[in-house]
Amino acid sequence: MTAAFLGAVFSKDLARAGRLADVRLPDRFPVDEDELRFLRDRLREMVQDVARSEWLAPRMMVVREGRRLAGHLGFHGPPGEDGRVEVGYGVLPEYRRQGYAVEACRGLFAWAARERGVTRFRAAVSPANAASLAVVRRLGFRQTGVQIDPEDGEEQVFEMELAEEAWVEPGSK
Repeated sequence: MTAAFLGAVFSKDLARAGRLADVRLPDRFPVDEDELRFLRDRLREMVQDVARSEWLAPRMMVVREGRRLAGHLGFHGPPGEDGRVEVGYGVLPEYRRQGYAVEACRGLFAWAARERGVTRFRAAVSPANAASLAVVRRLGFRQTGVQIDPEDGEEQVFEMELAEEAWVEPGSK
């Protein structure tokens, strides 16, 4: 999601936003106040720190057939001192439990590994979010702790490291 796309979304010009991204947006996007706040925060961070924007810009989950927006995902920022990046994702209600988050995360992780050498990932999930817990488990994360987020409350912390064969292009060795 580019700054121009997000600007069109915030000005409620979803037709323009859709044209900018070549995607069909739902009639109501963002779907709730939390998503609106998240996208506004991301845009502000992208503009304030252009050098980090590739790590901050949300990416779209798009249904191939019909180019419909299914959700979005991205990193919470560039890799930390330990070389790990934290992922977050959100799937629109009508596309949940169909594998979009898992497929999109795998693609995002492969990009981070192939293009930036990052193979260590983190996710923080509410213990009440059964769907998201299923996603991190399907991706191969393992729980490493618990934290208290000032906005979201208790979260279970998960970590994983990609095996080389999960991100190296076939035939590139």
